[in-house]
Amino acid sequence: MTKDVIALTQRMPDPLSVLAGLLSGGPDKLVDAEGDGAVVRLCDERGRPLVSIEAPLLVQVRGEARRLLGASEPEVPYWWTEARATTGVKEGEELAGTFAARLATLVGGTAWPPRAARSLAVVRTDGVSAVPAPAAAQPAVDVLTDKVAVVIQDRPVVAMTAWLADAFRAAADAELGLQIVTPPGTLLSPAVRANLPGWPSRWVVQDDKDGYYDGLSGAVLDWNNGLFAAVQSPEATADDPRTPVAGAFTRDIADTGERQLAVSYRAVHPADERLVLGGALEAVWRELTGEPPAGWGTEEPVNLPWSPRQLTDVARERAPEPTWLVVVGSPERPGLATVRVSRTKGGVEEDVTLAFGYGPGEEVPADAVPRAAEALATRHDLQSMLVQIRRARRDLSVPPRFEGPGVPYAFVLGAEEVRALPGDRARRTPLAQPPRELGPRTRPALYYAFPGDPSDLSGWQHFEQLMRHLRGDRPA
Repeated sequence: MTKDVIALTQRMPDPLSVLAGLLSGGPDKLVDAEGDGAVVRLCDERGRPLVSIEAPLLVQVRGEARRLLGASEPEVPYWWTEARATTGVKEGEELAGTFAARLATLVGGTAWPPRAARSLAVVRTDGVSAVPAPAAAQPAVDVLTDKVAVVIQDRPVVAMTAWLADAFRAAADAELGLQIVTPPGTLLSPAVRANLPGWPSRWVVQDDKDGYYDGLSGAVLDWNNGLFAAVQSPEATADDPRTPVAGAFTRDIADTGERQLAVSYRAVHPADERLVLGGALEAVWRELTGEPPAGWGTEEPVNLPWSPRQLTDVARERAPEPTWLVVVGSPERPGLATVRVSRTKGGVEEDVTLAFGYGPGEEVPADAVPRAAEALATRHDLQSMLVQIRRARRDLSVPPRFEGPGVPYAFVLGAEEVRALPGDRARRTPLAQPPRELGPRTRPALYYAFPGDPSDLSGWQHFEQLMRHLRGDRPA
């Protein structure tokens, strides 16, 4: 049974309905709160949490329940209330299910997954005791060692929920890795993939044959000395570790015809009170899809309708600390971006990673890429931009199997960066095709085109050759 249970309700859960849900363990069950009341917990007799319940979130963006849960959702706006049971306590899972079932019944809605929320009866928990809370004191952390915090997730898509974002922050503050453990059918949201740090953090996938493997590299893993680590082959040497790769990672990797158009760019804006963030992202989105983004938020599910002004207000309130955001498109055209806004000596930086998904027979709008690049270069303080085409899922989720690398389609160097290079270095490149000028002739940005065919990995050779040239590296 899943550890997470979610109520999707048309009306906001009122205090009486929440109280009825909290009584799912009987009237003598201890209730605790943390985070200024943002999280309510049902506890055992010693005050240790059995179930942690997040404050309801008003979702005003279509398609989030289907994208993240595979569930039908009420008409927007609706309320999303998560309950997470303590791992390894069967009664905790039943408490979470009963809480969600009562909430959905009283205020109108559904619970996910349906099998976890079938009973409204009081759950018998006499004598039930939870394991001590991890030292990180985070509801999402299931195992804590001196090396890593381990999070166990049994959801269709591991998303950057408030729970998981807290676990990321707690692990980073404690200088620990974060390891996410999932069953084999689970996918990662691109937002989680983009934020997963390097070693010893990793995505750990359970597998019937190999036990565990890394969902991003395929390396077979085992639990060793307080963390999941790669298994070494008996023939391994210091120069050739020969880490075994799980069979599930390379199975079923035939080309399905699905594609992604991936865009990453950095814009550096002058620090000005009149600055409105998000305009660059909206310009790219409109050029590539014909419509603006649908919604944005600081976590998943994305809950707020698209608003550059509100986005700017949040970033300004958090300054000088950086702000991380996730942006999504309409369900009809899958699109997702992660945005990091930082205040630096150069001004206000927006680092954006964006992807759109296309199914078999759907044309990737590559011809719109130069227009998107020109909009960024002429109106939105572009520093640099890389566009790739990938063989990858239309729904943008990350599967625990091999997906080939993207192939560069275009690279753009902003006008200030072109001017900063000596002489004509930016224009006289080793590429067969000369760069295209974007913007005014006196201060142009430069657009470099590559083959862009996902089956032609020579695009990376051309890209690396260009990067070495722009840096002024001497030929080897």
